Amino acid sequence: MPAIDVEILQKRVQGLFPASLGVRFTEASEDLVRAELEVRDDLCTVPGIMHGGAIMAFADTLGAVGTVMNLPPGAGTTTIESKTNFFAAAPTGTVVTGECTPLHRGRRTMVWQTRVSLADGKLVALVTQTQMVLPA
Repeated sequence: MPAIDVEILQKRVQGLFPASLGVRFTEASEDLVRAELEVRDDLCTVPGIMHGGAIMAFADTLGAVGTVMNLPPGAGTTTIESKTNFFAAAPTGTVVTGECTPLHRGRRTMVWQTRVSLADGKLVALVTQTQMVLPA
């Protein structure tokens, strides 16, 4: 499947959790999903620091989109495992970028890795997730 128009992808998530989170897709293909997310106060824990769960949800969204881009017709997906390593804080008012790439694309599972970084390239988190392929 070739790259998808990110405007179409953005419309498909309207009214769903990724839109509520504020995910802005910038690139989506079967080999790469890239998106941005502004760190807002409502996504924070300790005043001014992005909550780890928000980071994980952002990365999970990208891995799910990557899997969908690789699914056979009629199949679905769900996350069955996710591991996150946190490296740096993402302060309110900054924008984090997620870049998600496949590590494994099998018939029953797919494994994706998402690097979440600040604008200066500083790594905030590295998320590895396994998506189960649900047959049609």
